Amino acid sequence: MNFYGTGDEIMTDTKVNPYLLLAIGVISVSTSAILVKVSSAPSGVLAFYRLLFTVLLMSPVFFLTYVKELKVITLKDWAYSIIAGVFLAFHFILWFESLNYTSVASSTVLVTLQPLFAFLGAYLFFGEKMTGKAVLSAILAIAGSFIISWGDFRISGSALWGDILALIACGLVTGYLLFGQTVRKRVSLITYTYLVYAISAVVLLAYVLMRGESLGPYPKEDWIYFLMLAIIPTLLGHTLFNWSLKWLSTSTISMAILFEPIGASMLAFWLLGEKILFTQIAGGVIIIFGVTLFLIEERKVKRMIQQVNEVNKNEGFSN
Repeated sequence: MNFYGTGDEIMTDTKVNPYLLLAIGVISVSTSAILVKVSSAPSGVLAFYRLLFTVLLMSPVFFLTYVKELKVITLKDWAYSIIAGVFLAFHFILWFESLNYTSVASSTVLVTLQPLFAFLGAYLFFGEKMTGKAVLSAILAIAGSFIISWGDFRISGSALWGDILALIACGLVTGYLLFGQTVRKRVSLITYTYLVYAISAVVLLAYVLMRGESLGPYPKEDWIYFLMLAIIPTLLGHTLFNWSLKWLSTSTISMAILFEPIGASMLAFWLLGEKILFTQIAGGVIIIFGVTLFLIEERKVKRMIQQVNEVNKNEGFSN
């Protein structure tokens, strides 16, 4: 199948519908918060084993087929991969830690503010501008986060602290995607993913050792959770996001991730018996609505810029 993205998608060919695999990725990552909640391991240890098992599972494929690609990776790609790996490591630490203080619903909804962090990064590093409508939709989404945080604060101060950790984790994962998008245009999925996960695992190991946390023993159930985290939300989730970076833009992937809190909250309600508060529902709806409007406006502007560039190119060619 020929796939040609519109708006902010990257125009290229692929035999697989990227939106289908992106949907599978979103469903897969929705299980992450549940697995973190049921584990008894510290956040750093949990994140370390998640990525360690992922790297071990990927190693046979990488070393049999892709290891030669390391010779042609540029210093810039190495630098960006290292930065992405560090960002991913601390995203996991802070997000897992947030789930010790606040609910699955609050934590995962606040992480959906990724697109706003993506714009901030694009503004700071690439000088991209934002329209008045986009600013208003961003303010709307931020207002939704305040509603969630206010509701959590009324329950306990620790829940508010969990919300803050989730917001910081959101900024870190956005940086991970922004740097990864640059590398993925030149490096294969398996090589890039393997490198970033390996770098993250090393960073997490150093973090765990510095904090003096134990690497074991843990109950048998925890080792099952470690492995499930590696297979489902990482290999099927984040890896599919990394694959999508070659065919779709960061903002498109961020829009799809907006559906993660819905799946995660439903699973938490069903499996963990977590109650969903009115403030979480109201704030979550406002955030998703605001971010959706933000992304629609962003795509509209990029589409207009693309059309103008095509007109200018055609006029220049005709002259």
